[in-house]
Amino acid sequence: MDLPVLPPVRPMLAKATPDIPPGQHYEPKWDGFRAIVFRDGDEVEIGSRTTKPITRYFPEVVAAVLAELPDRCVVDGEIVIATPDVTALDFEALLQRIHPADSRVQLLARQTPAVLVAFDLLALDDADLTALPYAERRARLEAAVPGTGPGVYRTPMTTDLDEARRWFEVFEGAGLDGVVAKRPDLTYQPDKRVMSKIKHERTADCVVAGYRTHKTDDAAIGSLLLGLYDDDGRLASVGVTSSFPMAVRRELFAELQPLVADPDTHPWAPAAQDAGTRTPTEAAGSRWNAGKDLSFTPLRPERVVEVKYDHMEGPRFRHTTQLARWRPDRDPESCTYAQLEHPVRFNLAEILAT
Repeated sequence: MDLPVLPPVRPMLAKATPDIPPGQHYEPKWDGFRAIVFRDGDEVEIGSRTTKPITRYFPEVVAAVLAELPDRCVVDGEIVIATPDVTALDFEALLQRIHPADSRVQLLARQTPAVLVAFDLLALDDADLTALPYAERRARLEAAVPGTGPGVYRTPMTTDLDEARRWFEVFEGAGLDGVVAKRPDLTYQPDKRVMSKIKHERTADCVVAGYRTHKTDDAAIGSLLLGLYDDDGRLASVGVTSSFPMAVRRELFAELQPLVADPDTHPWAPAAQDAGTRTPTEAAGSRWNAGKDLSFTPLRPERVVEVKYDHMEGPRFRHTTQLARWRPDRDPESCTYAQLEHPVRFNLAEILAT
C-alpha cells in the first residue's frame, strides 16, 4: 500500500459539550464502529478507533469501498447497520459481526449488510489533506465521494445552527447519537479531542439487582447491575453503572454484602430466564473477549439508584450509565420503563438520502 497517509491512524475525537456551539459545521453523530478506510487500488484496509484492523469482519464494506470510493484515498467514517426496514440503526446487529469464524462473518454480511458513512477525507491520490482546514476537506469529500450508496454514504452536513438543533431533536428517533460540531478551520488531528459532541442526557431511577467485582480487587465493586420492571412486573436487566473511585468501590462492596441474595430465588435466576425474563447472563461470554467472566453476585432488589444515560437501544441503555445519586426515597417497584423518555421515530433512510 502506497498512500500519503498510511495505517495505523487514530481518528480525530470529540469532547462533550452541553450546547451546540454557533458558527461551526454540523454533522449527525452516528452510532456505529469508527473506521479509517485506506484504499490503494485493489488493496483495502479498515482500521478501528484503536487502530486494530477490522477489515475481515466487513467483506461487504470492502466491496463497497472498491466500487464507490476513489482508487487511492483515505476516508474517516463510521460503519453502521440498519434495521431490515432501514428505519433505524441496529447496533446489536453490528456487534454480532465481531466473530472469529469467517463462515459466520460471511453469512451475516449477506443477512445484515453494513454500510460506510463517510465524514472526512484524509488523503486523495498523492495528496495528504490532514493539514487542510475542515471546510476544504469537506468540499473535497463532496467532490470525490458520491455518497449515495448502496454501500458508501456521505454524512449530511450543515452550517445552519437551527438545522443542527432540529437534527439533534429528530435524528435520535433513527438511533443516532446527537450532533458533532467542527470548526471550519480545524485541521485533522489524530487522537485529539478537538471536535465537539452534543449528546442527549437523561436520568432514570433503577433497581440495583447485582454487582460484579473489580478486575483487580475482589473486595471492590466493578459495576452495579441495573434493572427496571416491565409491564408484566418482571425485573429486566437494562445495563450497568461503573464510574466511581476505588475507595467508593470498596465501601460499596462492604455496604452491599447484607443484600446478597440466594441465586435460586433472585429475579434473574435460571428459572426466570426460562420464563423469558431479560437477564445479564443471557450471553455466555463477551463478544469482545471470549474469556471474560460475565457472572455476577445477585442482590435483593431493595436499593434504588439514579443514573444518567444518553439513550436506549431497545429495552437496554445503549452505553454504560453514570451514577448520579442514591434514592432511598424511591420504592424499587416504582422503577419501571414508564419513566423513560421515548424519542419520536424518524426514518434512517431519509438521513442517508440527505
